[in-house]
Amino acid sequence: MKATTEWLTALGAAFEPGAGRTGTAQLRYYAARFSVWGQGPPLVLVPGLAGGMQLVGPLARVLSRQYQVISYQLRGEDDCFALRRSFSLADLVGDLNELLDWFGLERPALMGVSFGGVLSLELAIRRPGRIRALMLQGVGPRFEPGLLQQIAGLVLSRYPLPADNPFFNQFFNLFFGGRQQPGPLFEFVTRQCWQTDQGVMAHRFRMVEQVEFTGRTNTVKVPTLLMAGDRDLLVSTYGLKALASGMPKATAVSLPGCGHLAFVTHPERVAAEVAAFLDR
Repeated sequence: MKATTEWLTALGAAFEPGAGRTGTAQLRYYAARFSVWGQGPPLVLVPGLAGGMQLVGPLARVLSRQYQVISYQLRGEDDCFALRRSFSLADLVGDLNELLDWFGLERPALMGVSFGGVLSLELAIRRPGRIRALMLQGVGPRFEPGLLQQIAGLVLSRYPLPADNPFFNQFFNLFFGGRQQPGPLFEFVTRQCWQTDQGVMAHRFRMVEQVEFTGRTNTVKVPTLLMAGDRDLLVSTYGLKALASGMPKATAVSLPGCGHLAFVTHPERVAAEVAAFLDR
């Protein structure tokens, strides 16, 4: 039994959200693969820049104890050839809005992590009243400028890399918020991130480089929870507070000891903040 448990952990099964209902939503511009876990009030969970909905599995597993968690694959995640047809951040926001309609969700709770949080906030800005509550993790008024984005943009845009590239896999340590020891969690994150095509990741990086929320969030009237790890290199404590100050009903929470991947490394902590927020 112990050997079986260790084998499943090594494969990443320990971080999967478990059995759920899967299907495909036929949206206007692509077929969006989705998964639904748990029972209760609906909570739509938008995945980040890489790794797809599998990477939010640890958080979905915990949230599904209280909510019906719905997640989906962003455009391009399952089909890198989607890049042949130009699309923008606004198009991805449109996809999200259409997905909510497809599920028949009138005003659901919406949560986004990292790049998915950018899409969620953009939807709340563009479609006031579309959701009843907004939760974001790893989002600031803009992504902090620095070496991180420059290296990622350069490497992902120009140099084809194997999925087991040791240099770039170590680069993921920056997202953990500190050096992550080799093991099942690190293997799970790097394996899932490399499931996203390199060109798709580069395309999304270019999208977020243009994001600027300063002065645009006053239309978001719904209760909003903003979370960021205190070791998040993409979202500073100042940026988190600045974003909250521009939103009438926003609460900012710093997650001690967490990096940008808090939703993977500390899913229980993130889920507890979400549950307490929605209960209020």
